[in-house]
Amino acid sequence: MSRCGTHWWPSRRAAAAALAALAGGARAAGAAFPSRAVRIVVPYAVGIGPDVVARGIARQLGRLWGQPVIVDNRPGASGIVAFGDVRRTAADGHTLYLADTATLAVNPLLHARLPYDPAHDLVPLTLLFHATFLLWTGSRNRLRGIADLQAAARREPGRVSYASLGNGHASQVAIETYARAADLRLLHVPFKDAGTLFTALAAGDVDLTAFSMNSLAGLMAAGRVRPLAVAAGRRLESHPGIPTLAEAGGPPVHMHPWAALVARAGTPAAVLAQLQRDIGSVMALPEVHRLAVQTGFEITPSSPQGLRDRIAADTAAYRPLVEEGRIARF
Repeated sequence: MSRCGTHWWPSRRAAAAALAALAGGARAAGAAFPSRAVRIVVPYAVGIGPDVVARGIARQLGRLWGQPVIVDNRPGASGIVAFGDVRRTAADGHTLYLADTATLAVNPLLHARLPYDPAHDLVPLTLLFHATFLLWTGSRNRLRGIADLQAAARREPGRVSYASLGNGHASQVAIETYARAADLRLLHVPFKDAGTLFTALAAGDVDLTAFSMNSLAGLMAAGRVRPLAVAAGRRLESHPGIPTLAEAGGPPVHMHPWAALVARAGTPAAVLAQLQRDIGSVMALPEVHRLAVQTGFEITPSSPQGLRDRIAADTAAYRPLVEEGRIARF
């Protein structure tokens, strides 16, 4: 998973001033959009990192617009059901979707039939944020580092196991991207929920997984899991003692699952322009930045074209995983 597209955003002080000016201008002009509550459909459960950041952005947009901005959680099925619902709403900007790597890049590769077509059913607005994945193992696991992992996997292909949250989930895509770059074949063990997965990892029932620091910091502090490497170009500022994957002897793979906001195709150009402008202003606010950092994410706004480029790059990167049978196609 490589880095997100070109970033563009004003300084935070300028953003705060712009936010106040936009709010005042909208009230003075009696802007037609939004004319009622805006709904952001989020394909994650309440309290999960992306949901937390989405709610922070929704809160600030509500203040700007003087209208409620409601987060509607629709978890499950890699976002397929949730986006299928968004596709059936009016194309007027009042329903937005928190899309992610799976929705826009992975699902179209895995499913012969989807209830949506990313190329025709949505309009990109902006990237929102990305996470940085680490490779993790249980504290008592025999694999002491990346070199051990790779040596064991080459001795006995298919014996070293990894856990994910299901076929096509970011956790599987990340591990298989690494495994392909390292020329390894690993055993995939899917789990239905993160709690069960993390328990299995800590107990040594599986050897490996890929998640953000925020997801496993508590178990790491308790001494139950340990990080093997950061899948990024640089070490984490918060944990500088953890080497990058390349430093640890692995391939220089970057694992940065991301999220974005999209609207229905057919939304009027003037509404799209306002959405892009207003969301960009809100994302530059210090409180939104702090919330993202606390949740383990990095705010990464982009132009609509930057989001299109990110989708295209990820689609090209992940297609070989499907063609080679590393990730099963439905």
